[in-house]
Amino acid sequence: MGIRRGRPAFDDVLTPAEWRVVHAVRHGLSNAAIAARRGISLDAVKFHVENAIAKLGLDNRRALRQWRGVPKHGLQKIHPTIGSELPVPVLKLGPIGQVSRSVKDIKRAEEWYGRILGLPHLYTFGNLAFFDCGGVRLFLSQEQAEPGSESVLYLRVDNIHAAHTELQSRGVEFMGAPHMIHKHADGMEEWMCFFKDPEGRPLALMSQVKSG
Repeated sequence: MGIRRGRPAFDDVLTPAEWRVVHAVRHGLSNAAIAARRGISLDAVKFHVENAIAKLGLDNRRALRQWRGVPKHGLQKIHPTIGSELPVPVLKLGPIGQVSRSVKDIKRAEEWYGRILGLPHLYTFGNLAFFDCGGVRLFLSQEQAEPGSESVLYLRVDNIHAAHTELQSRGVEFMGAPHMIHKHADGMEEWMCFFKDPEGRPLALMSQVKSG
């Protein structure tokens, strides 16, 4: 019997690399921003986006951003009642889990919020820094809109897909489908999706899913 060459087949609709790019697309990032954040070439990002659209039978990038699939072996699952005749769980928006603020200089902001204000530093990823404000996470980003723009409120929910379905049924306009934005070293997954208030300003749902 001959030895099979090349990469082994993945037991999922998308490869891990494609999933990472699809999550970033659903987060609203451009191809250039995805390439810079993931440290891969722009051509590689375009390749993964085109592959994902073809595999999923979607029409374009806009449809990909609204696609609601989840990784087969991930922690976040689509609630079994979604798409069935059974009622979706009652929506319960939890406390504010995170507030974002854009800054000009992440290093200077990190120093000021941490040493001057004395907020406990949680972690930093490149131009993104996170601090604890008594249980509410402060998210500082050098990559987002110009300083002075409005902050985004992130509302915690237990099941982000059920909350997304219920709010859509109430006429809420979502910018993209729920997607994973980060997987921590302990395996915990962070999921988000963004929507608009009546004046077009952004809000977000967030959900943290732990193994076990």
